Amino acid sequence: MAKKTKENRIQVILECTEMKESGMPGTSRYITTKNRKNTPERLELKKYNPILKKYTIHKEIK
Repeated sequence: MAKKTKENRIQVILECTEMKESGMPGTSRYITTKNRKNTPERLELKKYNPILKKYTIHKEIK
């Protein structure tokens, strides 16, 4: 029989931090996966924001 295990890779949503602070309408969000065993803290990546037309910091949201 196959052993049941808890999946380590989960899907997370990344949202632009500069967009929130600027007060402009719209949001920049990306969906990615992370290994919860290796990175238990919230993920933070530099991604492209098409509304602001530059690379900004995107943080993981719940």
